[in-house]
Amino acid sequence: MTAPGAGSPRRGERLADAVDARLPVHDGGGTLLRKAFPDHWSFLLGEIALYSLIVLVLTGVWLTLFFHPDMREVVYAGGYVPLRGVRMSEAFDSTLHISFDIRGGLLIRQMHHWAALVFIAAIGVHMLRVFFTGAFRRPREANWVIGLTLFVIALAEGFAGYSLPDDLLSGTGLRIAQGIMLSIPVVGTYVSMFVFGAQFPGQDIVPRLYSLHILLLPGALIALVTVHLILVFYLKHTHWRGPGKSNRNAVGKPMFPQFVASSSGLFFTVFGVLAFLAGIAQINPVWVYGPYRPDQASTGSQPDWYVGFLEGALRLVPPWETTVAGHTVMWNVLLPAVVLPALLFLVLYLYPFVEQRLTGEAGREQHLCDRPRERPVRTGLGAAGITFFGVLLLAGGNDVVAQSFRISINVLTWILRIALVLAPIAAFLMTRQICRALLQAERERLVEGEETGEVRQGVEGGYESGHRPIDTFRPGAPRTPVEAGDAVVSPDDGRTGTPSPPPPEPAPRSR
Repeated sequence: MTAPGAGSPRRGERLADAVDARLPVHDGGGTLLRKAFPDHWSFLLGEIALYSLIVLVLTGVWLTLFFHPDMREVVYAGGYVPLRGVRMSEAFDSTLHISFDIRGGLLIRQMHHWAALVFIAAIGVHMLRVFFTGAFRRPREANWVIGLTLFVIALAEGFAGYSLPDDLLSGTGLRIAQGIMLSIPVVGTYVSMFVFGAQFPGQDIVPRLYSLHILLLPGALIALVTVHLILVFYLKHTHWRGPGKSNRNAVGKPMFPQFVASSSGLFFTVFGVLAFLAGIAQINPVWVYGPYRPDQASTGSQPDWYVGFLEGALRLVPPWETTVAGHTVMWNVLLPAVVLPALLFLVLYLYPFVEQRLTGEAGREQHLCDRPRERPVRTGLGAAGITFFGVLLLAGGNDVVAQSFRISINVLTWILRIALVLAPIAAFLMTRQICRALLQAERERLVEGEETGEVRQGVEGGYESGHRPIDTFRPGAPRTPVEAGDAVVSPDDGRTGTPSPPPPEPAPRSR
């Protein structure tokens, strides 16, 4: 006797068949679920940026329900007693209302701010990982350009959100931004009027920044992140050199269930850490600064870290001016705040193409990660860039440093000016030499083996230490002695690294 319904597909199967007949669920889903994901910790940096963006979107949507982007003046009558009766913009008033009168408002607001800092930091560190491992090479140059554009948009998004409360600190930052606009020769005043809509500060800047912050810039971020992820799926990930890993395959754990489980855990960890920081670490207490007034400036005011290098550059350049045909060019503002960032990002955009041309790698695909020591020049350039950024970031708080250590701010400024030139050069030379020394020590260790700690005396009366073959290797480390012309750089090579040998055939797109 046949059970009822035994001869026909079950309801779930019928539903799956119906969906698959209309959408590419089986073919596309099967390929997606089998996709290999890397298991090394350094590949999680991009995921931290993605999950911070998700937290930003969730908390930002909540904040938009209570924030009023209006420059109209009101008299504060909220829960923060020290500011009652003070005239302020409605934007600042609504920020105080969120912080003191909405249940959980301060927690969500601080969580949003912490997520913004972690988001930009994660993008920056992720791009450093890509740079030092050479993961920007063919065929991933487009993803490098997209990632760098994401970083630039994230900087603009962070500055726009930072300026919305219309407090004294953010208003000072907007005043500096207006000064940068005015430093642009010929068109500076027109740019400032276009952005602010009137003489500074005007009545339109906060509503305009609000539109950028919640609509245009987030839309661009989400669109670029989507394209970035599509390219990651299509091009596959890079991986460290090792057994079973080559320039023609992609090795890792499958998306389901291993990657889904670990990635979900990472998301909740990021969410929990941001909530923990928001609960115990105060950030951007706008009620301490008070509402913005053009005739005031906060003592020791510091911007968020991601624009601190611009502040430092402005403080280090001497007061250079040039007057031509009645027009004054303020080099001390134009050079550090306009020319320097433009050159910096231009170099970063072009670097993958320039390096591949110099090393002869432009004509073939690269899917194996370089260890930083294998590319002494590239690693040295990266260390020099980080040092350059660090000096500018320190200069952005030179007044606070001088007061804290009781030293002359003029002396400190000159020290930082000299360090800005010499420290990156020293960092490049030292890093390049360290990379070469590490490669040389590694070569000797592979040839001679690992020391056992035993000392033997030979028949001639001399002493020698015992060695045993190496049986443990770090990710990407070679298993055999490295020579010039192999897939890693020779310590005597002066370029960014010895090109990898060409593969026997082009890497298949369906690997």
